[in-house]
Order: sequence, then structure tokens, then C-alpha cells
Amino acid sequence: MSAQASYSAKAAQERRRSFLDPRTKLALVVTLALFVLGGLGGERMEPVKTVLSALPFLLLLVGREWNRFFRGCLMLGIGYGLLFAMPYLPRALGFLALMCGGILTRFVVTVVMGEYLVATTSVSEFISGMERLGMPAAVTIPMSVMFRLFPTIGAEWRSIRQAMGMRGIAFGGGRAGEMLEYRLVPMMTSSVRIGEELSASALTRGLGAPRKRTNIARIGFRAQDFVLLGLCLAVFVFWILGLVGVRV
Repeated sequence: MSAQASYSAKAAQERRRSFLDPRTKLALVVTLALFVLGGLGGERMEPVKTVLSALPFLLLLVGREWNRFFRGCLMLGIGYGLLFAMPYLPRALGFLALMCGGILTRFVVTVVMGEYLVATTSVSEFISGMERLGMPAAVTIPMSVMFRLFPTIGAEWRSIRQAMGMRGIAFGGGRAGEMLEYRLVPMMTSSVRIGEELSASALTRGLGAPRKRTNIARIGFRAQDFVLLGLCLAVFVFWILGLVGVRV
């Protein structure tokens, strides 16, 4: 490879490099899953959870993921709207609103962070980050396959939906039963095939080889990574201090 071609490949990788290191994104996903989704720390951590809940949406704005940002805001708004309306509803509806609102306000934030991780991280970056964390191949290979599985299944579902829509198979027109049959069955079959193809692709690229692989993905911690990793560390320190009875 000539010097010019090498420089072009390096520049292209740098342009595709995401705003955050994949290890930082994983740390954020784990932190949000524990404290926002899992409710770790109870009421004492509520101010911290509010700050953590805003992070995925700020990252989506930085990454210009407008569709995911507005969809996440809509779902979160519905969740808080249900919680706000809960005291004014009849008992049964109030319980249902409390349950649905609680689920949405907890799940949406973590799901949005997971969507950001998948949307802004290439498989090469993810594998490189996992290897630098010292993760064994038994963990890295399945996760790298799953990393491509969900976007591929989403694209397959859209193709099936469009094909069935052209044939008039939809909820309306009294053909709901046919919709379940002609959409779900091809989707299940395609999911199995996609999983097998992605597994074969991962092995073809040498992910299961005994020797250490090279990787052209450029990752590394930058200023924003240190800030967010420091925030995650501060959240855990604040939680641990609360466990031992130290008030901050």
C-alpha cells in the first residue's frame, strides 16, 4: 500500500470515529441500567438519576440522531404524562397509568442510551474496545454478532412489511390473521438465517482465531470520555458513601 493510500485510509477512519470511545458508552449503559432502570440507591439518588437521564438525549443531539432523539422524548413525555394524570384517574386506570408511566420513565432512558451505542459504534470499534478491556473471545464474539443482529433484523422487518403492504395484508380489511402469518413467520425464519450468516461472517473475519487480530479502528479516550467516565465514577462513589452513612 502506498503512503498516499495509507494516509487516505487513516483519514477516513478518523472521520468515521465517533464522539465517544465505545468503552465510555458501555460504562454509561451500565450506569444507567443500574441507577435509572434498576433504581439503585432509592430516593437519595433521585437528583443524580435526573442528570443521568438527560445524558442520552444530549448525546443524541451531539450525534445528530434526530429521529431517535424525538422518538425518545415522545416516549418519555408520555411516561411522565401518565404519572402526572394518575391521581386524577379512576382507581383501576390510575394503577394502569402508574405502571405504564413507571415502566416508560425507567426503560426509555436506558433504551435510548443503548440505541445511541448501536447507532454510533461500528463493529470494529466495539471489538477493539472489548479487546482492550481484556474480554475473552467467548464474550466478544456473541456480543459483536448481536451488535449487527438487531439493525439487520430491523431492516428485514421493514422489507417484509413493505412487501406485505403491497399485497394488501394489513390490520384493516379483515385480514389481521393473515398479517400475523405472512409477517411473523417470514420474520422468524429470517432471524434464524441472519443469525447464522452473522456468526459465519464473524468467524470468517478471524474472531475465533487463536492469534491476536489487528484492527484498523481508531479508538481512544479524549476529553469528553474522561468527563463522562469521571461522572460515572462519581455516581458510584456517591452511592457507596450513602451505603456507609456518609452524607455529602
